[in-house]
Amino acid sequence: MTSEDDFVAITDPGEIARAEQTPIDRFVVAVSNIASWMWPILVIAICSQVILRSLGHNQAWLDDLQWWIYGVAIIIGVAFAVTTKSHVRVDIFHANFAPEKKARIEVFGLAWLFLPFIILAWDVSFHYAVTSVASGEGSSSPNGLHHLYLLKSVSNVTFLFVGIATWAAYYRELRRLTVPHLWKQMLFALPSTMFLINLGIYYSLYWVIRLFGSDELEARRITREPIFDTTTVLGVEVLWTMLFTFIATPLLIGAAYALRRKS
Repeated sequence: MTSEDDFVAITDPGEIARAEQTPIDRFVVAVSNIASWMWPILVIAICSQVILRSLGHNQAWLDDLQWWIYGVAIIIGVAFAVTTKSHVRVDIFHANFAPEKKARIEVFGLAWLFLPFIILAWDVSFHYAVTSVASGEGSSSPNGLHHLYLLKSVSNVTFLFVGIATWAAYYRELRRLTVPHLWKQMLFALPSTMFLINLGIYYSLYWVIRLFGSDELEARRITREPIFDTTTVLGVEVLWTMLFTFIATPLLIGAAYALRRKS
């Protein structure tokens, strides 16, 4: 017998298990539904370029437009797939598991494997975007789409969008196991939590030095300052920023726990 979710999965995956979705999930679905209109535009751009090129009227800006659309739409599609569980998955291996065991696997996959990768992708693409904006990067073709820094900046924002969608999905799965207080969210997503705290510390130190440091210090030399170097702890070399992360992580989780106990 066909269930309602089976029918919805074909017509609109964003409506699957809607009752369990948070406002953030609905935001991701809404933005993704709007972004899905990029795909027919992409098809039109590709077909137009093929026809024009065959007629001897190659348009480089259409080539650039294809990459721009694809680059943004595919990443937004990842966020939608994570929210609706419509991406390629290995759930066939735990299809017959108990609900709690399924939730544990989902928590591990989302918060320990996938989210750290998305945070890393955001960090790397952030540097690409900043460099591109600073140089006013444009197309390599004279008649291409210039202002390439806009694409790289939007791509960086879309990785943030995927990260938000992943955390919301993680929150829903954690809710199946326990009451997802903030300290539990941070603890059960420990690698992602530490990664985020490390980035917060790194960029905070960077901007403090850049804003209040010597005027003669170039931006690209800030990360060569001693605070970004290594120190030795128990005979092991470790970056100062990582040492601060190891200290700050349990303190922040403990603070979240204490605030919960007082409320």
